[in-house]
Amino acid sequence: MQGILITTLMITVIGIIVGAGLVFTAKKFYVEVDEREAAVREVLPGNNCGACGYAGCDAMAAAIAKGEAPVNGCPVGGSSVADKIGGIMGVAAEEGVKKAAFVRCKGTCEVTKNQGNYIGVQDCRSAALSGLCLTDCSYGCLGLGSCVKVCPADAIHVVNGVAVVNTSRCVSCGLCVKACPKGLIEIKPVNSRVAVQCSNKDRGPAVKAVCSAGCIGCTLCEKQCESDAIHVVNNLAQVNYDNCTQCGKCAAKCPTKVITPPAAM
Repeated sequence: MQGILITTLMITVIGIIVGAGLVFTAKKFYVEVDEREAAVREVLPGNNCGACGYAGCDAMAAAIAKGEAPVNGCPVGGSSVADKIGGIMGVAAEEGVKKAAFVRCKGTCEVTKNQGNYIGVQDCRSAALSGLCLTDCSYGCLGLGSCVKVCPADAIHVVNGVAVVNTSRCVSCGLCVKACPKGLIEIKPVNSRVAVQCSNKDRGPAVKAVCSAGCIGCTLCEKQCESDAIHVVNNLAQVNYDNCTQCGKCAAKCPTKVITPPAAM
């Protein structure tokens, strides 16, 4: 009986010591949790897509609570989520310029030729890694829909062999940009409607041989622009959206009509 009492006493003493140690450790390493962080996390959509630049919604909420990220930093949530987070943080959500994805390819089935019927894995990255080219233009959209699969807003679809963006649905998360192995998709301001729908950097004759709607680098657009907003670089016209006034003169002069005019998008 005495042995049992001694054992019980020892266990009790050890329990007290361990408990005291746990209490001391908890106080020593206690990290105060910002209630706003939890509230912000509750508002965020929970996609954990990383489009905001952070590892996920938890990291984004922590950054907002610390003031390291803007309240409108979630591209998926949009203005409604930004307003709610602004209310939590006690600041007004600044209304930014709406942006959307834009596919720099106009190579539909009517303007370029298919090299054959592909029935393999429907994944653009796999096709690109294998060196597969479905049309005569090696720069063009593969049309296998990898961008479609990653879009959280159902804003992009393959139409007639080329990915097309619905700007009214696009949340500018940039996931389609990352998914495109050809680098054909960019995020640009929606109000900058003048844009070049081509990524072919070959010289004019080579471009015309594979796509009748490709940029031939003729520089006529550059000569028409009064705002120094468009230049031909590496045989391809490129628009500086900050300088562009949307006059549409470059689009009107483009012989292949690869530059979208202000009212065309």
